[in-house]
Amino acid sequence: MSEVKKIATRDSYGNALVELGNEADNLVVLDADLAAATKTGVFKKAFPDRHIDCGIAECNMMGIAAGIAATGKVPFVSSFAMFAAGRAFEQVRNSVGYPHLNVKIGATHAGISVGEDGASHQCNEDIALMRVIPGMTVINPSDDVEAKAAVKAAYAMEGPVYLRFGRLAVPVINDNPDYKFEIGKGVTLRDGKDLTIVATGLCVSESLAAAEKLAADGVDARVINIHTIKPLDEELILKAAEETGKIVTVEEHSVIGGLGGAVAEVLSEKCPTKLLRIGVQDTFGESGPAVKLLEKYGLDANGIYEKVKAFK
Repeated sequence: MSEVKKIATRDSYGNALVELGNEADNLVVLDADLAAATKTGVFKKAFPDRHIDCGIAECNMMGIAAGIAATGKVPFVSSFAMFAAGRAFEQVRNSVGYPHLNVKIGATHAGISVGEDGASHQCNEDIALMRVIPGMTVINPSDDVEAKAAVKAAYAMEGPVYLRFGRLAVPVINDNPDYKFEIGKGVTLRDGKDLTIVATGLCVSESLAAAEKLAADGVDARVINIHTIKPLDEELILKAAEETGKIVTVEEHSVIGGLGGAVAEVLSEKCPTKLLRIGVQDTFGESGPAVKLLEKYGLDANGIYEKVKAFK
């Protein structure tokens, strides 16, 4: 695991779109007046005739994307998670989800790590909103390598996809030749027998660091990266539950309806297991430096370590 190289997954999103644009002339990128922030500006520079700035009109942008998808092209619509999943929910549900159109939603600035923008922009509810839409695939990559792979996999599949990206630069942890991205398949990053930490997004690298701290205390923690919340890799989670007896979920999202909720649903039905959900505890965020907010809300390595250590 690299401890120096850090890249924000929103940057990975923009770079992956450019790479795809060189290969696929049916790729179209839409933005809601946030090209600089969502990093789709690099695609606009490379392919100005395939970039559409819809202005601050996210709901309308989803309808435009639906129409473009109906012509056979593959639109990637981009905005902050709060607007893509929140403001435009009705259009995503009815114009994209209901007809099961081939629209890809690139949602950046998710979670409390948006930082100083505060609670109004820190979307901790988007995974819950998107995974409840029938037929919607929901992906939350953990680093630069995974984010680029996720964008390309989303393009390759048919149907609506919600891709969640962050503002904060995070460690690159998947830069190894054995890494393979597959929608709906989790990745075991660290084996262990005492319990399993199931993490997603930027919390994956923090969970790995927490596992190292736990190891120093004699606790052998398995760490699983769940980049796809829907469809969930139930087989991998159930195997971990059976083998380690305890599951801890970690996410930069509300503990209600996100990864923790999805894992709880599976375990309660198929393998009742002791479960701890670490995430945002039914509260709004607040303005502040991203790293400090992660510390305050217990989503950094030390916060995860302390909560897991106290989990009996």
